[in-house]
Order: sequence, then C-alpha cells, then structure tokens
Amino acid sequence: MNQSPPPATFRLEHSQIRLVMFGVVLAMLLGALDQTIVATALPTIGRELNNAEALSWVVTAYLLTATAVTPLYGKLSDIHGRRAMVLVAIATFLVGSVACAVAGNIYVLIAARALQGLGGGGLISLGQTIVGDVIPPRERGRYQAYFAGVFVTASIAGPILGGFFAEHLHWSFIFWVNLPLGLCAYLLTNRVLRLLPRHERPHKVDVAGALLMMLATVALLLALTWAGTTYAWTSPVILGLLAASALAWVLFGWRLVRAPEPFIPPAVLANPVVRNGVIAVAFAVGASVGLSVFVPLYFEAVVGLTAAQSGLALIPFVGGTVAGATIAGRIMMHVVHYKRSALVGLLAGTVTLAVMAAYPAGLSFTLVEIVLALAGIGIGTIFPITTTSVQNAVPLHQMGTTTGVLNFFRSLGSALLVAVFGTIFLASATADTGVSVQRIIDEGVRAGVDFGPVFRGVFAAGAIACFIAFLFMLAMQEMPLRGRHSAPPAAAE
Repeated sequence: MNQSPPPATFRLEHSQIRLVMFGVVLAMLLGALDQTIVATALPTIGRELNNAEALSWVVTAYLLTATAVTPLYGKLSDIHGRRAMVLVAIATFLVGSVACAVAGNIYVLIAARALQGLGGGGLISLGQTIVGDVIPPRERGRYQAYFAGVFVTASIAGPILGGFFAEHLHWSFIFWVNLPLGLCAYLLTNRVLRLLPRHERPHKVDVAGALLMMLATVALLLALTWAGTTYAWTSPVILGLLAASALAWVLFGWRLVRAPEPFIPPAVLANPVVRNGVIAVAFAVGASVGLSVFVPLYFEAVVGLTAAQSGLALIPFVGGTVAGATIAGRIMMHVVHYKRSALVGLLAGTVTLAVMAAYPAGLSFTLVEIVLALAGIGIGTIFPITTTSVQNAVPLHQMGTTTGVLNFFRSLGSALLVAVFGTIFLASATADTGVSVQRIIDEGVRAGVDFGPVFRGVFAAGAIACFIAFLFMLAMQEMPLRGRHSAPPAAAE
C-alpha cells in the first residue's frame, strides 16, 4: 500500500488546511442539519401523507441508523482511508435524500430517512477524524469554532428552514436542498481529501461484532424512545427491548475477547484516557441535548413565552456552548494542564443548573438567560478537550475507530438523558403514559398549572449529569499533546 510520509514530516500549508476544513465542515453540516430541519415540518408532512400517528418515526429512523453506524464508519476509515468512506457517506446520504423527497407515503419516507441516516451517521465522525489526521493535537483547538458553528447553525437554522419550506414551498424541499449542498461537498472533498496523509492498515472487518453492536444499539434506542410515552417502562415491549439490548451487549463483549480482529480493538476500550473521556463527554452532551429539548418547554410553561419566542430564548444557552468550546480550544493550545478549563466549566455548569433547580420559577427572565448562558459556556468547555485528548491517546491508524466510538457514545448519552429528563418530567407532572410532554404543557398553561416544581427535577438531573462528567474528566489522565514533530503513541494491535 502506498503510504504518505510519516506524521513527523507531513505538513499541509495553511491554505490547504482551510480547503480541507471547508470540505469537512460542509459534509458535517449536511449530517447535523438533517437532525433538526424535519421537526417543524412534521405537522405538514402528516397532513399531506395522511398519517400523523407514525410521524415520530421520520425523526427516529434517521437517529437510529445514524447512531448505529457511527463506529462502523470509523473502523472502515482506518482500513480503507478517510476519503473513500466520506464519499460513500455523502453518496448514501444523497440517495436517501432523493428517496425522501419523492416518498409517496409515510412508510416509504421512514425507510428513506433510515437510508439517509446510514450516510449521515458517518459525516460528523469522519469530519472530526480527518481534522485529527491533518492538525496536531496541540494546534487543534483553534479550529474548534468551525465544529461549534456547524452545530449552532444546524440547531438554529434547521427548524427555521424546515418551517419555511413546509409553509411557503413544499416539505420535499427539505430534502431537495441537500442535493446542491451534497454535490458540492462530494466534489470538494473528493479533491481536497487527496491531500490527506494515509494511516490505514489492511484489516478484516469483524462483521459479527459490528452486527451485534448495531443490534444492541437499535434495541436500546427503541426502548428509550418509546418508554414513558408510547409504552410504560414496565411494559413487556420495553422490558423485552432492554433484555434484547443487554443480551446483544453481552455477546458483543464476548466477541471482542474471542475475535482475531475485533470490531473495536480491546486496547482502545482499555485505554484509560479514552474510557474516561468518552464517559465524561457522553454525560455532558446528554445534559446539553436534554436541556436543548426541555428549556424551550420551560420557557413556554413557566416564563409564558410562545413557541417561537422560546426558540429564540434558547440562543444564549446554545451560543454559550459554542463560546465555551471555542475558549477551551484556544486555551489548550497554550497551557500544559489543558483539562483544567473543562473542570472549571463543568463545575460552573453543575452550580448554575443547581441554581435553576433550586429556583425554577423564582428568577427573572433576564437572570434565567444569564444563568443558562453560563451553563452553556461551562458545558461547552469539555467538547474540544475530550475529542483532542482521546485522539491524542491512540495510534494514528486507530484514530477513526476511536473517534467513531467517541461519537457513538455521545449520541447514546444524548438519547439516554433525554429519556431520563422526559421520565422525570412525566413523573413530576403525574401524567399517564401515552401523553406527550407538549400536550401536558399546552393543557396545563390553559388551566393555569404551576410548572415550576415539575421542571425542578429536570434541572437537577442536568446538574447531576454535569457533575458526573466532572468526576470522569478529573480521572482522565492529562497526556502531553503532540505537536508537529511529536511521535504518536506506540501502536497497539
């Protein structure tokens, strides 16, 4: 296999790095945007396709497949190269987008969204891996603003664009708009990714291990999605899914020990930096995503804002997350003890969310916005530090697998904590299974219900998640970050 010069001598010019970053960011934006753009168009889609009951699956199908295949893309990129897998991911995503746009009924749309997720699942993880290939850990912090900008753009612009297309054009434009963006990303990445160094090694894919991991993931995500809303937590369906997931995880663990070339090398999972960093970021991201879902509902139920105003009021929290990530990324370029900013940030997130839990209805709107902005800044600090630390701790030929594992558990943590937040809310509201949170709030607001105590548990859960992330970040070893002339860690086969 033809290899590029070793990392110690490989160097791209700044103009070349910008080209690579632009192509990577565009590809990542495709994957992130389609997680949010559909939500505001769902009522219109349900009316036109004459099926409102199955609408939630339009979102769920994408998230299920995107989460399940994330580690697979990482592993395959370590074997076949980043460029090949990015092109496969974009092509799959575009085929799925076209299938979504021409879907004639809800079930075809759901299947097309699952196909789209098979492509979208690789875009974000591979983008972070590519940056790890090009930019040494010591210098990687300056580029964190690009990634933060992708997720802010997706979280804010996605719902706005989705609502605009559904109301003024046609809901299918949500998917047609992916074609020019996707083709541009395809052509650009096909060109600029030829500049990347090559670290892949010839290995076999552990198909059985990959299938077991995907089965365990899908069963767990289905249980978390349905529990407390469609079915009770103690129902046979939920208990059966949880049991199936647990069995698949056990078999996956057995496969890792027995397979000649396991899907995820045991050395990666045994690495204490990877293990602690992955768990820390899973709880932090889970808290961030959970709050992004429930804080707008809090603004509606407690503060009295409209749905549109609640979305705008979320901007300080989301913007704070971006600011925290950018600040921490810049700091880690210039200091030795780079994880201290994340420790301080997570403690700040814990304290501010504890304040929200203590006074869920006693703070002014301005003070709530300030507290949430501080919480966002605190939580945001962990993102660049965990990604860079985890990538810095493994050999270059395992970076794709490791980054895929990191993003997989970030998604899994998000799903788990959103389900936990929802369960706490429903329990506090003494609601029956099968009633949506939004319906409870709409009916409660009309009846003059005080929702402050109901949200107390949600903010407390967020504070606990931040503190757990703090503990694992505290336990994570602070390895020296490699620079342009530093050798990577010794290979672990």
